[in-house]
Amino acid sequence: MIDVILPCLNEAEALPWVLSRMPAGFRPLVVDNASTDGSARVAADHGAEVVPAPTRGFGAACHRGLLAATAEVVCVMDADASMDPAELPRVVAELDRLQAGGPALVLGRRRPAARGAWPPHARLGNAVLARSLNRRAGTRLHDLGPMRAARRADLLALDLADRRFGYPLEMVLRAARAGWRIGELDVAYLPRTGRSKVTGTVGGTVRAVRDMRRVLAEVSS
Repeated sequence: MIDVILPCLNEAEALPWVLSRMPAGFRPLVVDNASTDGSARVAADHGAEVVPAPTRGFGAACHRGLLAATAEVVCVMDADASMDPAELPRVVAELDRLQAGGPALVLGRRRPAARGAWPPHARLGNAVLARSLNRRAGTRLHDLGPMRAARRADLLALDLADRRFGYPLEMVLRAARAGWRIGELDVAYLPRTGRSKVTGTVGGTVRAVRDMRRVLAEVSS
């Protein structure tokens, strides 16, 4: 069994599709980050385990899910239907391949599958951060992909501190500094269901980029 951490803030509309697409052998953990739209009830009604995370923050939700997980291997992905859980077995297979050389992290490199899936301002912000990360960590990544897989014990050992939007970047940066093998795998990126808290608005993208730049400065110092 593989645990799939799904940070969730008001994704009641998207969850039925996401959970219906979960492959056999993958257990969804919907981490409810103080949603107000009934997301927790929808998740439970569709067979997911609901993990409360009352303190708002993307990193806070991810970390709470990591603590609640019990599987050796965990995946993390958005709960907004922008990514298809059916892609997860491929991501885990790539992780299995890389883990032969020690701790590893696999990221899904987003490939827009429909018009409007990845707004230009969000794509630009991601590209700038990826270049900054590559320069500091010696990686060759194209995307700070929100679909990813790693061993739970390895992730906990990284002792990630950010509890906001900087969490995904801190994960990759600390993994690179620890000598992990880091891989990318193309995955389809779809238009999300509902309004995005990050990529759907310029303001949300700016906040995420600001959090990630702070993490770059703190971890690199």
